[in-house]
Amino acid sequence: MSIEVQHVSKTFGEFRALDNVSLDFPRGELIALLGPSGCGKTTLLRIIAGLERADSGRIVLDGSDASDTDVRKRGVGFVFQHYALFRHMTVFENVAFGLRVRPRDERASDAEIKDRVTKLLDLVQLSWLKDRFPSQLSGGQRQRIALARALAVEPRVLLLDEPFGALDAKVRKELRRWLRRLHDEIHISSVFVTHDQEEALEVADRVVLMNQGRVVQVGSPREIYAEPATAFAYSFLGNVNVFKGRTENAGIVVGHDVLPAPVNALPRGTTVTAFARPHDLVLAPPGQVSSGIPARINRILDSGATTRVELISGGNNGGSPLQYFEAELSKSDLAQLGVSVGETVRVSSRNLKVFEEKDAPGDARK
Repeated sequence: MSIEVQHVSKTFGEFRALDNVSLDFPRGELIALLGPSGCGKTTLLRIIAGLERADSGRIVLDGSDASDTDVRKRGVGFVFQHYALFRHMTVFENVAFGLRVRPRDERASDAEIKDRVTKLLDLVQLSWLKDRFPSQLSGGQRQRIALARALAVEPRVLLLDEPFGALDAKVRKELRRWLRRLHDEIHISSVFVTHDQEEALEVADRVVLMNQGRVVQVGSPREIYAEPATAFAYSFLGNVNVFKGRTENAGIVVGHDVLPAPVNALPRGTTVTAFARPHDLVLAPPGQVSSGIPARINRILDSGATTRVELISGGNNGGSPLQYFEAELSKSDLAQLGVSVGETVRVSSRNLKVFEEKDAPGDARK
């Protein structure tokens, strides 16, 4: 099923949850609605499902206006964050519930229901638990049963509201890989809500990044991460170092120091915020370079394939604010640098992204 969201707005009292949102979800894609708490992603999901009504705008499903269509007739399967399983029913009966409550003239026979539920339990790899009750299942098992129940009614689209939010980190990672494999097998149009950037980037075909009721950017996981369109997008996705200053001919003046940066398109003296990923930071002993931000090495964390270096800048008697930076270096690069905890280096970046202050996270409807 294709889904079109056309100029949808929604308010709760004086709070604007959605502000003229328009999106187009092609058939068969797995889409992530990503953003901070309160950005409107769950409200949008519930409006698509028919669980909430928009103040204005339309929801178009497969070319037909479904804005006034009852939730039971939209062909939508909904998976809630906290499972919403019936505690007094077995796993089998939980999955069969949607099939059994259909109107009599639409209801399948008991044999057909049994066959359908058995196939779904096989699909989610939990047929061996069919006679157990929800209280006897782990969190990950409950979530898979909730997904099987949503699929039982053969929905045209699957909507998932933070499906792994109540699970621990290890189970979350296992289940999102499983969800991706399941989607590739059944190819049902799916939209899931998450505030976990890693989850969205790992699982989705496309990511819709939202903030304060608006769509900030839409793109593939690679596009969203590597080519963020705004300062908010850059700051929200992945680890990032932030530099605030004003533009000069050679780059950005941060405090009393110059950070080399591509600022030719901006007038001199423009207030800017610049971002750099940890793996793009460059460290050099002060005697080797005159540009960059002086920072003291606070910790060196050597516990993986790369080494993380935590740095502290400012906070001295000159009144400059205390700032923390993080760099990722290969072990060989760190050894060649030849520095240790407590020593001072100059920090610059090989890939700095600069935004005018008006586009910075605090001003970008964060």
